[in-house]
Amino acid sequence: MNNSKLEKLRETIASKGKILVAFSGGVDSGLLLKIAHDLLGENVFCVTIDAEVMPRSELNHAEKIVRELGCGYEVVKFPILDNKNFVKNSRERCYYCKKESSKILKKIASDKGIKYIADGVNQSDFDEYRPGIRASDEEGIWHPFVEVGITKSDIRKISKELGFWFWNKPSSACLATRIPYGEAVTRERVMKVERAEEVLKRVGFKQVRVRMHGEIARIEVMEEQLEQVFGLRAEIIKELKGIGFKYITIDLGGYRSGSMDEV
Repeated sequence: MNNSKLEKLRETIASKGKILVAFSGGVDSGLLLKIAHDLLGENVFCVTIDAEVMPRSELNHAEKIVRELGCGYEVVKFPILDNKNFVKNSRERCYYCKKESSKILKKIASDKGIKYIADGVNQSDFDEYRPGIRASDEEGIWHPFVEVGITKSDIRKISKELGFWFWNKPSSACLATRIPYGEAVTRERVMKVERAEEVLKRVGFKQVRVRMHGEIARIEVMEEQLEQVFGLRAEIIKELKGIGFKYITIDLGGYRSGSMDEV
């Protein structure tokens, strides 16, 4: 990666003077928060939107990073499952979530006298179907990485070079992405896939998705770990059936972000 991108990123963040960071706990917003805090100190405040579709492990991870940085922080409960448009689970689902969560961020920023709200959206996000970006753009959320042309691989490389321990943290996503479009996003379904993924993580799979197709669990792991699934077959079947799935399958295509969009 061209080091000029990192310098340009620092310059554009520093020029804002005071910002609010939408912090999910992922490597993207983590790097953004770390750089912003190094440059602006107390003039950085971060907010984590705690929706029911956010894995609890991600919330814990976010809080761990913030404690280490020592910056101003707030966790805001966001009852997205009360939003009928979101629960219907159309292809625009993410739009409705981001639209409402952006309004929450804007209210907090306004109360604190902060003009700029930044998130971790990067250039690579435009390679996938992301209606939520359109909603955040409409609400005036700033994407520093996009402004300077930084990609996901750039973010990991920068994080590693700067010695951030979370540089190789597996990508996460809202748990609603495990449920096919058109099937309602309910608390029961969200909890079911979260519990199933925790089982897979516990037995050694870091990058994993359990996609829910009715009573079928479709497991996605990295291609190089496919054989490990079969080695742990009996334990995985027992655990996932205990959660409530009747049929346990492995996707031979392996893990890929946004696989529900393939249909």
